[in-house]
Amino acid sequence: MSQKKGSSKASKAGGLDEKKTLKAIAVKKEDDFSEWFTELINKAELADIRYGVKGFVCYREMAVLSIKKMYAKYEKLLEANGHLPLMMPTVIPKSFFEKEADHVKGFAPEVFWVTEAGGNHEPLEEPLALRPTSETALYSMYHYWIRSYQDLPFKRYQSCQVFRFEGKATRPFFRAREFHWIEAHDVFATMEDAEAQVREDMEVTYQMVRDQFCIPIIFFQRPEWDKFAGAIHTYAADALLESGKVIQLPSTHLLGQNFSKPFDVSFTTKEGTQDYGYITCYGPAISRIYGAMIAVLSDNQGLILPFDLAPYQVVIVPIYFKGKTDEVNAACNEVASTIAEQTPYSVKTDPRDYITAGEKFNEWELRGIPVRIEIGPRDLEAGQVTMVIRTDPEKNKIAVPKDEIVSKLKEIAESYTQELRDKHLTKFETFVQKCEDLDEAKKALDNNKIACIGLCNIDMSAYTCAEQVEKGTNGQVRGKRVDEETISFDCCIVCGAPNPVTVYVARSY
Repeated sequence: MSQKKGSSKASKAGGLDEKKTLKAIAVKKEDDFSEWFTELINKAELADIRYGVKGFVCYREMAVLSIKKMYAKYEKLLEANGHLPLMMPTVIPKSFFEKEADHVKGFAPEVFWVTEAGGNHEPLEEPLALRPTSETALYSMYHYWIRSYQDLPFKRYQSCQVFRFEGKATRPFFRAREFHWIEAHDVFATMEDAEAQVREDMEVTYQMVRDQFCIPIIFFQRPEWDKFAGAIHTYAADALLESGKVIQLPSTHLLGQNFSKPFDVSFTTKEGTQDYGYITCYGPAISRIYGAMIAVLSDNQGLILPFDLAPYQVVIVPIYFKGKTDEVNAACNEVASTIAEQTPYSVKTDPRDYITAGEKFNEWELRGIPVRIEIGPRDLEAGQVTMVIRTDPEKNKIAVPKDEIVSKLKEIAESYTQELRDKHLTKFETFVQKCEDLDEAKKALDNNKIACIGLCNIDMSAYTCAEQVEKGTNGQVRGKRVDEETISFDCCIVCGAPNPVTVYVARSY
């Protein structure tokens, strides 16, 4: 896919902001995943790290168009399940953090503190944290908002940014110091209701991350030494990337009364007594999910995205010949109007005259637009358009009569995302390898697999064995599967204890 330089004298056209063409990705995904991912972000102009503050990233237009659609889908489902939206302050007083000991201990190293303000840098009466997560902020207000059992269940969420002083190397979407997410915080009258909410959170994750965003995941109960600070249990979804590393996606936490007691989130029961609420929290990081989605689905030509999450579903590219420009442009505008009027799909025309049609093809493939419609003089004569499907441009280039354009687009839309999902779910099953000893587990991780092993437990009694596993494999014990487990072992891979728990080991971003 060669690229030619466009004329610097040409004017802007088609709503595009720059008089340039995008360069093709030079490295193959299967040869060097890390460099491929970096090139994908840079060359598709998804993010820019030149802001000047480590870990704070500027997300570009094409990424934001998709991310906004992801937010909309998630928020719609949360609200359908009874959540209502909130907007909370970005800063949290230090005294709030200090009310829950495990929480402050777990998050203290990651907090950005605001300690002074004004032109004279006057010290604040109390240091303020840029929220790394919102438990302490929300529950300080839940204390006022929840009074009776009639207020329960109390299910709220907010879409916001959180800030964490990440000490490791940062990377756009995967690991940053500011990331964009949704957090849901729910209060219930009983532990059973709270546990049911955790199961609902996991089901929501499958509906969104697996079914809508086409990312294969495994849900794990995290080991006790790796749970959320202040939680009873943590459950997290891991996606495996082609680099062999996993990335944690949404996690849900059963907090029980660990926060409701210090923050006095209490209610009057039906019997007239006082009790503390049982709390859960759920945190899908949309920016990270977007990173995982483009990493899993995309190819060496650039982005591939689920049909309705692409920045645009359809791009129309005119094929110009001398004397036919006006006629071709008129046909392109007519088709665009028809699609916009008769379908929910977003459509964009690209009449730029300072780059070639081939350069436009490359650019829109790089940006992951599912359907490209080409219209030239030959198409006009034949009363048709040429339609190209992004997932396989060589095999999916088809001639479509003008009066069948809308029906064909609807047909493509119905199968496009499903085919992506099926392809990657099938592929994911090949990534897990059963291992009977540490050497075998290390080789599995070295070969870009997840190692499945037997471990005596995932509570603190197994921490010593887990340390040896992690030291011997240079991986992390991710936990035990929440769904049905089909793999079993006779003994712990380290200490030999019988009847072990089946756990999974991987390297992570």
